[in-house]
Amino acid sequence: MNIARKLVVALTGVLALGSGSAGAETLRLGDFQSTSHIITIEGTAKWMAAVTAATDGAVTFEHFPAEQAAKANAQLDAVANGILDVALLGASYHAEVLPLNSVVGLPGFYGSAEQGTVALQKLLAEGPLRDEILATGVTPLFGFVLPPYQVLSKERLGKPADWTGLDVRTSGSTQAMTARALGAVGISIPGPEVYTAVERGRLDAVLFPLPSVPGYKLNEVVKYISTNGSFGGYSFIMVMRTEVFDGLAADVQAKLLQLGGETALHVAQAQDASVAGLIAEWKAQGIDTYEFTPEELAEVSTALAAVGTDWVARLNNPQAEAVLETYRAATSQ
Repeated sequence: MNIARKLVVALTGVLALGSGSAGAETLRLGDFQSTSHIITIEGTAKWMAAVTAATDGAVTFEHFPAEQAAKANAQLDAVANGILDVALLGASYHAEVLPLNSVVGLPGFYGSAEQGTVALQKLLAEGPLRDEILATGVTPLFGFVLPPYQVLSKERLGKPADWTGLDVRTSGSTQAMTARALGAVGISIPGPEVYTAVERGRLDAVLFPLPSVPGYKLNEVVKYISTNGSFGGYSFIMVMRTEVFDGLAADVQAKLLQLGGETALHVAQAQDASVAGLIAEWKAQGIDTYEFTPEELAEVSTALAAVGTDWVARLNNPQAEAVLETYRAATSQ
């Protein structure tokens, strides 16, 4: 509570900011990524700098990275309750209040971060995913995805038979269904805690996007990393407390959204571009970076085929099936 008291922003009056405004407004932005993570460098930090420059300093930020203001699963509450003004959410950490947004966690829907990000931006512009976020008291500014998840482990994993009974780190309940479909047990652990869990033997394997591996140094505690699997996706959504966003001048709102869209595409492309170099580095470190064989991929795909249907049934939400089909169509373009 002491941290909360220190961080609560008492916004008085209406923010009417514009380019060249005499008074600058500092917005408190929180996330759970380290400052060395590619998401921070190519995403969050880049967007903050672009917004400050585009508004001639009328909007600046105080950044609280690496869970300094709130844990990964508390970022949304921190914004809605006024502890933060802005936050980069990991949508899967908020599946209870954003269940439809967990559709991105389903396996096999996009092949690159850029493809998935273009689809997500469309779904956040209008429709059930956007409405669900707005209902929590925050406004989505932009969103992007990580490249398809791969498996990191101490033993090589291939066909579903290799996964039976293993404890596998997953990002939220949707990806846990993926692990379960392969015969494993999905364990949801925030990114910052995964290294220790693997090192101490609590986890047998980790589902993780390759560009995020260096940010958590997971290459130090695993021996095998797959490169051509598709074990689900992960979405980040930059949100602002709605009362703050609505108080901004129209031109400032437009700049936030425009620069957000540009940043989303940039960070997606940066992640995709980083993969080849990372694989080369890991090979040099003695890690076995391997491709699933066609036979292994076929068996894995068969095992995962029903996850989407199970997701719709589990949500028991009248909009779930339509969201799944909209997402399928958006990622197939």
